[in-house]
Amino acid sequence: MLERHELEAFLTLAEELHFGRTAERLHVSTARISQTIRRLERRIGVPLFERTSRRVALTATGAELYAELRPAWTRIGAAVERATRYGRGMAGTLRVGFTGAAAGQLMLDAAGPFRDRHPGSRVLLEEVRIRDWPLLRDGELDLLMAAGPLDVPGVAAGPVLVREAAMLAVPAGHPFARRASVSLEDLARVPVLRHDGELPASYAARHSPTETPAGRPVPSGPRASTLNEFLAFVSAGEGVLPVGAQARRYYPRPGVAYVPFSDAPPVEWSLFWREDRATALVLAFAAAAAELLGRDP
Repeated sequence: MLERHELEAFLTLAEELHFGRTAERLHVSTARISQTIRRLERRIGVPLFERTSRRVALTATGAELYAELRPAWTRIGAAVERATRYGRGMAGTLRVGFTGAAAGQLMLDAAGPFRDRHPGSRVLLEEVRIRDWPLLRDGELDLLMAAGPLDVPGVAAGPVLVREAAMLAVPAGHPFARRASVSLEDLARVPVLRHDGELPASYAARHSPTETPAGRPVPSGPRASTLNEFLAFVSAGEGVLPVGAQARRYYPRPGVAYVPFSDAPPVEWSLFWREDRATALVLAFAAAAAELLGRDP
């Protein structure tokens, strides 16, 4: 049975055809490579290399042995690498939820390079509503791509991946639609649509406020659970909805106008996960998404 260091020395020398370069690749001395090859040739019983002062070449037997050993050695290395990834938590299935078309496109774009880096992994993408955030808390999702903030105990936020201008979706015939911008105080003058289900207080205060910064009450409009439902209500004149600027691109509607806020902070999108489930795979996906957008992972 050949030893591992003998196989490595033989295969590397067969590729380099130079004792010095082989020694550099394997981080050993040239004398060690020469001794290993001579011992291997004695064990096999025939020369594997032709050596002169100017060149090193494979013999016919050496070339045949290399052709049979190299594919097997490559498969062994790949198998060990896969086992190592599993052992380090770098293989398995990730369940990634996202809210809205723009977030879904970003998650698709991130999943490609992530799979290339971690071929033993699988990414399952699922569109959810923001009211479905308990899926993350309950462990049915590993990651959630959503607009923040989601200040929930036990839930961690990754770096901000996208910042976009805050806008107000209003009926196309509403007086606000003719303005260059609106302010947060204007929300006291028109019903704001509400989300079905229980939302984290931090999210509701940002995206579905009940009072303006000056403390004026904001009227409540109908409740809905999907962005398409919200925009149908807006188009019908039932109320308005704070959104991010990407809604203009992904959700154009003839009966809806998007007006920028003059004083609202930008909408910030991040990946969220459970603090006690911050596995290597979860963090690697978050890093892949951040790197895709040039953010610091």
